[in-house]
Amino acid sequence: MLTRRFVILSGAALTLFPVGDRRARAAPGGFPVSHGDDEWRKRLTDKQYYILRDHGTEHPYTSALNDEKRRGTFICAGCDAELFSSATKYDSRTGWPSFWAPLDGAVGESEDRSHGMVRTEVHCARCGGHLGHVFTDGPRPTGLRYCINGDAMAFLPMAE
Repeated sequence: MLTRRFVILSGAALTLFPVGDRRARAAPGGFPVSHGDDEWRKRLTDKQYYILRDHGTEHPYTSALNDEKRRGTFICAGCDAELFSSATKYDSRTGWPSFWAPLDGAVGESEDRSHGMVRTEVHCARCGGHLGHVFTDGPRPTGLRYCINGDAMAFLPMAE
C-alpha cells in the first residue's frame, strides 16, 4: 500500500517516486527494545518520531548536534543506546552530524531503495530506529561517513 509520494528534481524534469510505508520494523527475532506505534508517539517528539520510526530526514544544518564539539557519547533518542563516540565525529560539511565509525554493535544496516537510488541505511541495533545513512566518502581510518540525523540522537557530555 502506498502511503505518500516524494518529489525528486532531476535536471529540468520532475519525477514522483512512490514510496511504501517505511516505518521501522523489527528484524526477524525483533529488537531488544520494542513498543507499539502509540507508545512510540508518546515517548518521542514529532520530529523524533518522523525520523526514527517513519524514516524521515531533518533539514541540513538544523540540529544543534551538528556543531557539538565536546567530548562525550551520542545516544539514540528512542532508547538511550550508546551509538557514537565524539572521538569519531568530524565536520563533513554536509549539514548533519557525521562520524567515521559507530560504537561496536551499536548500529545495524539495511539496503534503502527509496528516492530512486540505493543507499545503506543505518538503524539503532537496540530499537531499530532509523538514524541516517552510511557512505564510502569519509575520512581515514575507515573511509566511511555515517551521516546521522541529529534529532535521532541526544548527547551525553563526558564528566570533566
